[in-house]
Amino acid sequence: MAKKIIIAVTGASGAVYAKQLFDKLSENRNQIERLDIVFSSNAREIWKYELGTSADDLTGDFKVYGKNDFFAPFASGSAGYDTMIIIPCSMGTLGRIAAGVSDDLITRAADVMLKERKRLILVIRENPYNLIHLKNMTILTEAGAIIAPATPSFYSLPNSVEEVVDTVINRVLDLAGIENKGFRWQGIEKMTDRGLA
Repeated sequence: MAKKIIIAVTGASGAVYAKQLFDKLSENRNQIERLDIVFSSNAREIWKYELGTSADDLTGDFKVYGKNDFFAPFASGSAGYDTMIIIPCSMGTLGRIAAGVSDDLITRAADVMLKERKRLILVIRENPYNLIHLKNMTILTEAGAIIAPATPSFYSLPNSVEEVVDTVINRVLDLAGIENKGFRWQGIEKMTDRGLA
């Protein structure tokens, strides 16, 4: 069944993660009924700084909502969205969601996903974590969210920054229930066949 997905981009470093997620979702558009996007103010600035382009230059079959547009459909549970992915997710956003503070469309939509028992995936991008971060992650995990740190893997032997980023994005797609062609661990026997063990 095609999914209704919300993507939120916050001001943490890691705009490349959001960009590559958009690209992958576009490649798998047949699995998506509706794709809506919302940026925080800082996200747009970080996007321009890190990627050298404007977030407004994104093209695709999706709708972008303003961060204070509480008339967006996903501000209400009755709209029936399946999944929300916050990528990258700043610790400030994580903390507001954990505290139940719905002060913009991103935090309101996250609150909706939790109360409706829908999938909320938080791709956090921070290092190291302090105790407040860890406690907020615990609160949200207990509330039903999925904490998915932007921690790459390397067993696929990536050859570029884009391939490293893909190791995170492919896991996010898996968590969102989107079929994709990402690298799959085949066990040590297969790795031995590649001369790696």
